[in-house]
Amino acid sequence: MTDTPGLPDGYELSTDPHRLDAGRVHHWLSTDAYWALGRSREKQDRAVEGSLNFGVYDTVSGEQVAYARVVTDRATFAWLCDVYVDRSVRGKGLGTALVAAVREHLRPWGVRRLLLATHDAHGVYEKLGFTALDRPDQWMAFAFGP
Repeated sequence: MTDTPGLPDGYELSTDPHRLDAGRVHHWLSTDAYWALGRSREKQDRAVEGSLNFGVYDTVSGEQVAYARVVTDRATFAWLCDVYVDRSVRGKGLGTALVAAVREHLRPWGVRRLLLATHDAHGVYEKLGFTALDRPDQWMAFAFGP
């Protein structure tokens, strides 16, 4: 999966889990992502194993520069999470292109709903068609802890 519309020149997207730089992804999330601060490497590795993973890579160096994962049954429901773009390449449209690619990857499966949670990036996701829940009163959550 290398020809991704909207992805800036010099970058490619892959869903190959063997290509992920697991250590780098863990570092990004556990030290710089408010939703995953302090997440253990073991927990991150389990999350990767149970998810559909997307990486964006610099085509010259091969270095991974962005990540997202989706928890899904590949039929009816999907949860987009852990979207992260390395600080050194932010502002180039990589995050928007990554999320658009995720959405389009899921479209042929007939997934009815793609959900996500964000504290501060509503505008980014709204550009891609995400909206607030129409009926948040119909949704519930159970929290095992922080």
